Amino acid sequence: MRVLVVGAGAIGGYFGGRLLQAGRDVTFLVRPRRANELADTGLIIKSPRGDVSIPKPATVLAENIRHPFDLVLLSCKAYDLAGAINSFAAAVGPETMVLPLLNGMRHLDTLDERFGRPHILGGQCVIAATLDSQRTVVHLNDVHTLTFGERDGGVSDRIHHVATILDHAGFDAGLSDHILQEMWEKWVFLATLAGVTCLMRAPIGDIVASPGGGELIRALFEECRSIAEGAGHPPQTALLEQALAALTAAGSPLTASMLRDVESNAAVEADHIVGDLLRRHSAVHPNPNQPSLLATAYTHLKAYEARRSRTLASTQQAGK
Repeated sequence: MRVLVVGAGAIGGYFGGRLLQAGRDVTFLVRPRRANELADTGLIIKSPRGDVSIPKPATVLAENIRHPFDLVLLSCKAYDLAGAINSFAAAVGPETMVLPLLNGMRHLDTLDERFGRPHILGGQCVIAATLDSQRTVVHLNDVHTLTFGERDGGVSDRIHHVATILDHAGFDAGLSDHILQEMWEKWVFLATLAGVTCLMRAPIGDIVASPGGGELIRALFEECRSIAEGAGHPPQTALLEQALAALTAAGSPLTASMLRDVESNAAVEADHIVGDLLRRHSAVHPNPNQPSLLATAYTHLKAYEARRSRTLASTQQAGK
């Protein structure tokens, strides 16, 4: 199976690198700068689960894709999705499967519209990783899970084939027959974590230690949970208890990556993670006067985006 990994950043570089280490047929779709970096220094992963150094991994530029791939592993940020789709479109043939690792659900609609629903699998990953100043993929803890499956459930011949490629590849791969449910459950957790840590500009432990902090987290979590239930995907009780325990743990340093993006003045996935869930909230609970903590968190993030955009525009104008 020929695998195209879109990008060689923290997520794509990590899982693609592990697949290469395991002897899989992997090519990275990258921009010219990253292609030069990989040709010069190779793909380097630093991880508690074992370091990896792969000299000159196979790469391709978008304009040089000549033949379809069997599997496209997509791990871009949501705000880069349109550009990513255009870059790998030539790699999608009649039998190609696209495995997106984005959070939320909005990307599935976008990918379905472009390539057709049968091409798009369900998937998600749980990992904390980043690119450091040397462009090394740094795995920040020992969790590296990738879950995938057919969106309609069941275990098809093709998804079993995908499993043979992803299994025993140096990370924890799991074939799920209810992948959409698992994606919803992660979304509920992530939207709560991103919403509350960005709104409060603090990690979970500091929020819990503040007056009303625990109650705020529980209220936002319940709002997100109710949206999932209204959409037909109520999270399982055991997972709810586990998620809430993590979200209210005293002294926890846990934050969302979105908060780290805010603190570094980077782009954020406000619309995809928080805004889309809020849109679904409006469909389930159409009362415009109903208080919504999720709406407050979304407004906060959009205000950040507006200020960031204005500041960047002003800086660019001053540089002319």
